[in-house]
This record gives sequence, C-alpha cells and structure tokens, in this order.
Amino acid sequence: MKNRIIKLCLLLTVMAFATVEADAQAKPKRTATKRPAKKGTTANRNAAAANPAAIAPPPVDTVKPAPVLADIKLPTIKRSLRNDNAIERNLVKDRIPLTYEHIREDDAAYMQRVWREIDVHEKINLPFVYKADDDQGNQRFINILLGAIKNDSITAFSAEDDRFTTPFTYAQISEQLVSKPKVISVPDLAQDPDGSKGLMRDTTITEEFNPDKVERYWIKEDWVFDRESSRMHVRILGIAPLKTITNDDGSFRDVTPVFWVYYPDLRPVFAKHEVYNGKNYGARMSWEELFESRMFASRIIKSTISNPNDEFIKGYIKDPILALLEGENVREKIFNYEQDLWSY
Repeated sequence: MKNRIIKLCLLLTVMAFATVEADAQAKPKRTATKRPAKKGTTANRNAAAANPAAIAPPPVDTVKPAPVLADIKLPTIKRSLRNDNAIERNLVKDRIPLTYEHIREDDAAYMQRVWREIDVHEKINLPFVYKADDDQGNQRFINILLGAIKNDSITAFSAEDDRFTTPFTYAQISEQLVSKPKVISVPDLAQDPDGSKGLMRDTTITEEFNPDKVERYWIKEDWVFDRESSRMHVRILGIAPLKTITNDDGSFRDVTPVFWVYYPDLRPVFAKHEVYNGKNYGARMSWEELFESRMFASRIIKSTISNPNDEFIKGYIKDPILALLEGENVREKIFNYEQDLWSY
C-alpha cells in the first residue's frame, strides 16, 4: 500500500512538469526591441530649462504693413440747408440730354476724325477752371470728371489707347495725377529735442492733388455729312485731361493724357452741371449744352485727312506756328466739303 502511494505521487509530479513545459512552448517568444526615447525626458527638460529659446523660437510677425496708396481727395460736397438763390432753381435737377439724330451708315457720305486740344488759359475757356462750390460740389471741370468716375457713374479708360479698350480704375488715375507717397527719415524731435543723440524716425510724405495743374484737355470727335439731312454733323467721342510734364528745373517739357472718358456716357452727368457765365450769372447753360453748341476754343492737333502714318501734326511739322496753321487748314477742308456740295 505504501508503495502504491509513492508511485501515485511520482506520477502526479511527472504530469505537472509536462503541463508547465507545454504551456511554455505554446506562448510566443518575446524579442528584445529598443523603444524610442520619449520626448520630454529628464535631459531634454534640463536643456529646455537652461536655454528656452532653443526649444521654443520667438514668434515671427508675418503681417506686412499695408502699403500707402496714392489718393485724390476731392472736396466734400456741402449742400445748402436753405435756398441759396433769389429764385427757385430746379431746372438743372430735371435736365436730360437730347437724343442724337440717327445717322444711317449708308447716308454717311463723308466722315473725318479730328483730335482737338483745349487750353483753359484762353478767355472763352475760363469756365473750365471755375473754382466755386455749389450743391453739386466744386465746379472745376476736372473735379466733375473725377467725381463721376469715383462715384462709378462712368468708366475711365487707359490713355495708352484712345479707342476705349482698357478700363482704368480710380486708384490708377490717382497714381497718374498724384505721385506715390514717399517714406523718408527725419530727426525725432520728440525723443531727441536737441538732436544730440541723432535719433531719426520715418515719416510718410503724401502729395496733394492740385486741380489747377490740369490746364489742357483733348477731344476726339467725328465730322459726318448726312446725305439724308444734307448737313454736316459733329459727334464728340471722348475727352481726356492732360497732365504737364516738367524738367528738373521746373520748365515745361510736354503734356500727356491721363485717361479717356467716353463722352456719350458723360452727357447725363454734364446735363446736371451748369457752366459759369461771367456776363450773366442767371443765364447759365449746362456742360452738355456747351459742348453740343461748340462754346469753347480749341486747335486741331491731329486728323485723318492725308495722314496715312496716324501722326500728330507736331510729329511732321516741328514749327508750332506752322502746326497751328496746318490745324486751321484741316478745319477749312472739312468746312469746304459741305459748301462745295451746293451749287447756285
């Protein structure tokens, strides 16, 4: 009996060792792999504490300062709070331009294109520089043009082409009439009153627009003989203000157009602006009536008559007096064409 108990204990011991070995073989063996070092270890934390700028770089200002653009500041329109006349003047508010008489292409027996230059210094052209203000703003002709463009009433076009092909924004016009603001360094009198420290500060110099510097205008127009009505018609197509180019010593060099505006678009605007009349302040016409009635003085600077190279008169006639006479010759040719059609 004793021997049986010993044998049973041995058998149970052998079975227990066999079970443990089978479990060890069933489990996968673990391989020794290197774990990546965790961020923020003690060494890194010590380095960050010693040199914070090495871990966290200072913030960089990526917002660029807005550039200062050229701008033409037109006078503010101040309307009268009372009737500023001895009579009620309401006709100008209701004026609209008359519609042009239609000319059929087949009836246009003769047509020539002419470019003219208006000089505001001539006596009849002085209304172009009338400086008074009324309920519609300043009465200078250039201010009327710029005001209409700024209010999006009309579209301006680039002066590089007088065929109205490239729109011109008000900001681009400002860059042409007013130079871009300049940043210069001047002594900082606030921080250094006596100038002993040599402190400087930046300041922006902005040029103001002077409407009196616009002294000339170009007009582009067509002269058309209508066979149906048997008379000559003139239709203005565009108007361009000119800026004066001077030499370094301030002497006159030349003039160049700033922009073109399409005259038919301007007619509703011109119909609501009166023209100054020095002879009779009460008898005032609108700008639309002034241009349609040809109440201005000008000289012809270019035409399509015998001009295959499309040149200005001054391009092939250098003498200014002879160039002026050539412009009068062009005017007479157009006038004589209509007169020669009549026989007595």
